[in-house]
Amino acid sequence: MSKSFIEVTGLTKRFPAPKGGEPLTVFENANFGIEKGEFVCIIGHSGCGKSTIMNILAGLDQPTEGGIVMGGKEVSGPSLDRGVVFQNYSLLPWLSALKNVMFGVRARHPEWSRSQVYEHSQKYLEMVGLTGGAEHRKPAQLSGGMRQRVSIARAFAIQPQLLLLDEPFGALDALTRGTIQDELTRIWSGSEQTVFMITHDVDEAILLSDRILLMTNGPYARVAESVVVDIPRPRDRAEIIHNPGYYKIRNHLVEFLARRSKELAGNREHSGEPPVTVRPAKDDADDKERQSTSRPKLVSIAS
Repeated sequence: MSKSFIEVTGLTKRFPAPKGGEPLTVFENANFGIEKGEFVCIIGHSGCGKSTIMNILAGLDQPTEGGIVMGGKEVSGPSLDRGVVFQNYSLLPWLSALKNVMFGVRARHPEWSRSQVYEHSQKYLEMVGLTGGAEHRKPAQLSGGMRQRVSIARAFAIQPQLLLLDEPFGALDALTRGTIQDELTRIWSGSEQTVFMITHDVDEAILLSDRILLMTNGPYARVAESVVVDIPRPRDRAEIIHNPGYYKIRNHLVEFLARRSKELAGNREHSGEPPVTVRPAKDDADDKERQSTSRPKLVSIAS
């Protein structure tokens, strides 16, 4: 069986307790893969370790156990091959929107001339709809939606192999969120970049992702399921709700978050065993491969 572009194996994070008590195990034995060019969302209640997993993927944190391999190389420390978009924008306040993007591009391509850096940065700002002088404003002069556009433009402009999004639309109003979601999907669909995104919004996850990873509640959280979203692309937010598989997926996600994520919380009986993968069987020859994999339970809901 061929390996995925990103292989997460036995990932565990524990934080030491004060005064020598028992360490806090946030999550353990996370095993999943991400294919190149795939858009994957991860959902779970607060405290299950979603952001910690993303920080480890970004190289900003270290796991207690396990590891991550991307493109055949172990992830260790930050890299320009991995771009991050945070919920709080993380822009340099003394630079304009354009210069914030240019800062990242210059770090990625130090050999480029200033005009090359400028043209490349301007192109990505235009992709997210920041033109007409807005690109020359500093972050304090921009709305929240505009700041997030700058963050997304900067992340895509450095052309990372993996784009990490930590609830990037959580602080935006519904109309702005919808507009930027559409722009994100449009830019991503025209690239070969892989996306890993944290969200609490079930509808957002269905709209954007190819697969949705579901985590149980912490502590001792784990990746319990990987739900396939096989609704055809491109997806329109006004039309997707009429797809026959939409509410099957949505109901499954809501039921997991409302009930089963709690029921499975802290259940360590099988925590040391690789999760069982369930795929739509084509013939009996697939059984051996399905049983031997170390992926989380895979549930295909939409027809």
